[in-house]
Amino acid sequence: MEIIPDILTLAYKYPIMYHELDPLLVKDKQIPQSIQYNISRFRKKANWNIEDTGMFCYYYHPSNPDLNFIELKFCLLGNVYCAEKATECNQCKVGLHQQCESRISSVDVLSFRFMPTHLQQFALSKLSENERTDAVLNFKHPTSFYKVLQLCHKTRTILESILANEYDGMMENIYVNAQSQMLLLYSLECIAETEPANTKVETFTCKFLANEVDREKIYKARDVLLQHIGEPITIKELSRKVAINECYLKKGFKELFGSTVFDFYQTQRMEHARYLLYEKGLSVTEVSIMLGYSSISHFSTAFKKHTGIKPCELLLH
Repeated sequence: MEIIPDILTLAYKYPIMYHELDPLLVKDKQIPQSIQYNISRFRKKANWNIEDTGMFCYYYHPSNPDLNFIELKFCLLGNVYCAEKATECNQCKVGLHQQCESRISSVDVLSFRFMPTHLQQFALSKLSENERTDAVLNFKHPTSFYKVLQLCHKTRTILESILANEYDGMMENIYVNAQSQMLLLYSLECIAETEPANTKVETFTCKFLANEVDREKIYKARDVLLQHIGEPITIKELSRKVAINECYLKKGFKELFGSTVFDFYQTQRMEHARYLLYEKGLSVTEVSIMLGYSSISHFSTAFKKHTGIKPCELLLH
């Protein structure tokens, strides 16, 4: 089965350490006989460079149809909320309250899951001109896949309306259900425009990644790197740990995560260093030792190259 990436990781372009995030709101709800949706809001970190991102995810289980579903995922950056109300602050958003201490910039992550029983109401007895879209809605497409979506103005408007809606109870269910149908429509239009009918989805450039076992090894390699933040590991050692040759490891890692193994590892180390310095208040010496650096100067040089400032300067902020 296709491995669907985490939407926040995709938007940030590096794996997110969720235990380091500051959640502001979590809403997880199931609308009976309709959709399941989740809204998760996190405080935006100063160093985050996140792009607004959307995903259309098609989950197909040939041996267990009950596990089939379609999911829309979105990541939005830049909404400003009032800390006291945890709701959108229009005055802050337009810059009227720049000095307000309750002003919070956030990253909003939304997901909408559509089950086959719900989608059956839209099914046709015969396929239309866009056979591929119909096959997806009828779960006739033979493999799982995902498609990154460009967020058009119409999609953004709907997402903002869902985030800002003030309905509750049954009225909220009706509202979110109606808006989610439009999101599904616009997402399917996007797929239809970018993928010709009857065109096979080609997810990977590296052919070996079509094998689920090999993909799992690359994901395992990423996990091993994150587990060895304080213990530098070579490509050779990493390839042995996940049982894949170095060439495949390098190419597969680059394709799945958009970064070389070294750049990914170094970025994660520096982001973790920033967290330890700024959030945990550890000293430069303590952090350099924790990350396995032989000297403070080597750590400071690497940190400045990544962040643009010396670690001691971060402690002064």
